[in-house]
Amino acid sequence: MMTERLGVSRATYLRLEKGDSTVGIGVPAMALFALGLGAPFVDLADAGRDEQGLLLDAERLPQRVRVKRKPRAT
Repeated sequence: MMTERLGVSRATYLRLEKGDSTVGIGVPAMALFALGLGAPFVDLADAGRDEQGLLLDAERLPQRVRVKRKPRAT
């Protein structure tokens, strides 16, 4: 049943249970979500908590914005 919820084969699930380091990071993450323990991964993916990323985004903002004016009708 757990293998179906994770979408992996039984062999991969058994390797996960044994702690095999060759199992991809997505499998343990999905296992934690399936067990209701996925909150730490949600915090990792929260862009609002990435202070460095927010600072980099703020640096990319234009310093001065010019408004396009409509040409005058003469």
